[in-house]
Amino acid sequence: MIGLIEQMAVNGLMAGLVYTLMALGFTLVFGIMRMVNFAHGEFYMIGAFAVLALNSQLGLGYFPAVILATVITALFGATVERVLYRPFVGRELGGMIMSLAVGITLQALALIFFGPADLSVDRPVTGIWRVHEAVIPLDRAVVAVCAVVALVIFQLFLRHTRMGLAMQAVAQDRETASLMGVEAGSVYLRSFAIAAALAGLAGALMAPVYTVAPTMGELPMLKAFVVVILGGLGSVPGAVLGGLLIGLSESVFSTMFNTTLALIASFVIVLAVIIVKPNGLWARGGR
Repeated sequence: MIGLIEQMAVNGLMAGLVYTLMALGFTLVFGIMRMVNFAHGEFYMIGAFAVLALNSQLGLGYFPAVILATVITALFGATVERVLYRPFVGRELGGMIMSLAVGITLQALALIFFGPADLSVDRPVTGIWRVHEAVIPLDRAVVAVCAVVALVIFQLFLRHTRMGLAMQAVAQDRETASLMGVEAGSVYLRSFAIAAALAGLAGALMAPVYTVAPTMGELPMLKAFVVVILGGLGSVPGAVLGGLLIGLSESVFSTMFNTTLALIASFVIVLAVIIVKPNGLWARGGR
């Protein structure tokens, strides 16, 4: 029984870290631009396809491919923000419609260029690692370690750099921040690029674990949305807390029952939380 509990905890923690990477980018865009980006899952897909092209087709090593895929996704995200999303900053309904259009278009383009079949990326490492009675696949351990490193870097950036402080200032009060010399347009561009990079990194890391396909971003996007609603829209600490909670709950329910019930349980948890705390576990004031 102890071994089962340990295994569920380990599985939940590893899944929660990936959900957190996705949710951070989603909540960052909402917190700063007041826009719900339903195309966020497609940036996850772009990261995965970029690794597929760089690693499997061009022969670049997996870890350099992950770094380059993250950069590519960030640059693509910055372009999309400047060209398509900027006119809808602060207009939540218009922004949602545009993000849906972008997501559908990116899926269609992926289908045209890569086809409908599921593709695979070679695992960078194989084997297992035992921690007491829990078994950890080494490829999932690599994902977890990279996710932790990314989360730490992001938190340091947000709290200890000029741009990170500017992003927080714009999220709290755009007008006051502009009076203090913060250029909102530059903050929007860089924030969206970082959000896209986080999603692309998650997709790149998970590409060897699962298959790569045009629709692969739909479920991670759904889970990211669940996570940010649970933690509080626009709250970075809430995204971390929500990601870990959803990861642990899914691990428990999928182990004890099945994955369908685990997904249902995630929504039940969110409903229960927002009935008690409508703004989520950690509202934006908790930033």
